[in-house]
Amino acid sequence: MACCARYCEAEAHFGPKMAEGDLRLYRRRGVTGITRALLSELRKWPLQGKHLLDIGGGIGILGAELAASGLAGATLVEASPAYLEAARRELEPRFAGRPTEFVLGDFALLADTLPDRDVVTLDRVVCCYPDFGALLQGAAARTLSLLAFTYPRDRWHTRLTIALENFLRRVKGGGFRVFVHKPDLMRARLEAAGLVPAVRRETFVWALELYRRS
Repeated sequence: MACCARYCEAEAHFGPKMAEGDLRLYRRRGVTGITRALLSELRKWPLQGKHLLDIGGGIGILGAELAASGLAGATLVEASPAYLEAARRELEPRFAGRPTEFVLGDFALLADTLPDRDVVTLDRVVCCYPDFGALLQGAAARTLSLLAFTYPRDRWHTRLTIALENFLRRVKGGGFRVFVHKPDLMRARLEAAGLVPAVRRETFVWALELYRRS
């Protein structure tokens, strides 16, 4: 399934070389940064028998790490074919026969075609997508129990860093951009969908929020 109907720059940016590099780094160093904090928060909730929907799942770190928590299965949606293939190699052995599904495409366009899942995650995903509203609305619609996501904090130093990175990408001719979306607007979208905030954590650059179904 082609994923370039809306934001194909992400597919072009996250290519095979980057996917293999990220996979090697994960296997060597394990989980770091805000992803580690996200996993810590998710493990505080009962995951036994739950099904994970990981949106923009990259090389599949969340599913790989949570497989031992008793998940019944996992669905990973990813716009990059290279990252999706890396995730398949990493997840399938860890789930050992439990159902895993790997969906190639733009989640915001595919959301209505996917089943509801107990736990929905978006780790460092909304910052890669221009229309956060469509992304979060689709994610909330698929959430049965928990939704967790991470994003860059809306601070001057974060905006400056990202503006410089985007400038360099533009100079080099790349179309991919990173976005700092307004946290209040993202929260409003999730709460309007019936989700209740349960956890909020921050680092110098990143924020983590976890919501539960009311």
